[in-house]
Amino acid sequence: MIKENQRFFNIGLVLIDLVIISFSLFLAWEIRFKSSLFGLGESVWNFEQYMVLLLVILPLYIFLYNLFGLYQPHRTKSLSFEALNIFKVNFLGLLAIISLLFILEYSDYSRLLLALFGMFSTCFSIVERLLFRKLLRSVRAKGFNIKYIMIIGAGELGKKVAHKIQENEYLGYNIIGFLDDNFEKGTEIEGLPVIGKIDDLKKIILSNPLERIIIAISPRHYTLLDRIIDICEKYGVKAEIVPDYYRYFQTKPHMDQIDDIPIINIRYVPLDNYFNRSLKRMTDVIMAIGALILLSPLMIIVALLIKISSPGPVIFKQERMGLNRKTFHMYKFRSMHVKADDNKEDEWTVPHDPRRTRVGSFIRRCSMDELPQILNVLKGEMSFIGPRPERPVFVEHFREEIPQYMIKHHVRPGMSGWAQVHGWRGDTCIKRRIEYDIFYVENWTIGLDIKIFFMTLLKGFWDKNAY
Repeated sequence: MIKENQRFFNIGLVLIDLVIISFSLFLAWEIRFKSSLFGLGESVWNFEQYMVLLLVILPLYIFLYNLFGLYQPHRTKSLSFEALNIFKVNFLGLLAIISLLFILEYSDYSRLLLALFGMFSTCFSIVERLLFRKLLRSVRAKGFNIKYIMIIGAGELGKKVAHKIQENEYLGYNIIGFLDDNFEKGTEIEGLPVIGKIDDLKKIILSNPLERIIIAISPRHYTLLDRIIDICEKYGVKAEIVPDYYRYFQTKPHMDQIDDIPIINIRYVPLDNYFNRSLKRMTDVIMAIGALILLSPLMIIVALLIKISSPGPVIFKQERMGLNRKTFHMYKFRSMHVKADDNKEDEWTVPHDPRRTRVGSFIRRCSMDELPQILNVLKGEMSFIGPRPERPVFVEHFREEIPQYMIKHHVRPGMSGWAQVHGWRGDTCIKRRIEYDIFYVENWTIGLDIKIFFMTLLKGFWDKNAY
């Protein structure tokens, strides 16, 4: 019955997706050619010719939705997971459609219409998934579409698993009880009964509509695993293992594989994903080129002021540690007098630092000294958004003082970051700054980058902690 329900929901999702994709193209056509928003404009294509493209779009998008796992059960997946995959589908779908139109030399097909279609399709599909989730939660709250599971192991690990499942009712899991050799039958744990010993597994599988069994036993009982898994597979019940060493995971782990050997990455880094990394890099390059064009007059003025105010080079280079602990030279507008004994790598700047020039004090306060780092972004040494890089001499010190300090080097350093927009910049608590940096590393999305970018703009570039 559960599998039939899942098929029913999947068929429903596919049909709704087909309607939304078709409606998105229709709405894009209406706004492009029938509204005054972009001007009526003339097109050599009529309505029917524009809609014919659905013969390509509909099967392509359904294929991509399936490829990205959007028709798989997502009881334990977040909405952000689905939203990100919907964004990926629309990005790749539009890329494929534009490439096809280019190959067929259909240059008259409105690119603006396609852009509107991509925006509508993405937004409507995310809203659809949100509403579908709410519907499923409502259905499960009424006792429908429930999956029955059992937990083997009623110790501390089993209790925690049961507590988490009961705490998240929307998952639609109903725990029938525990199997454990160390507790008497009928003992209640977390409000659930111990329904037998491990030897009773076969009998309980045959007498209950179990969908899956969660194995939560300590390492000293791992000799039982082969027997438990063999019984589960023999009688067609899914077996899932909760490793006792999960307590060592600092965040959600990520599964990888070397040939047929599974590897558990203790710390999940979204930017390890090739698509995510490429998307972020492409965004950085486009923004860097645009920023150089827009800000070049300001940068020329700052360079002239620096040159006039004190002798020496305009650009100051300083070694910093970046992605994968590799060092690079970070560029800044020079803000201090050129003196050999004043450029020590192991010294912080201090309030009223005598080494600063008058122009230097101002550009440091308003962060204009950071503008040359746009060149670091273009070179691929930095990103616009990411943890701020530090000098190697301080990295050596901080990694001994703060055990998780080096996690920030799993991603490219940035000109602005999650810590900086929350006030942790300059001479502030390093431990608190790293907590924000780690959050960014583990929870990166393109949406988070956009949020940080606008927070940086809204909060301004004036830094009271910059000396």
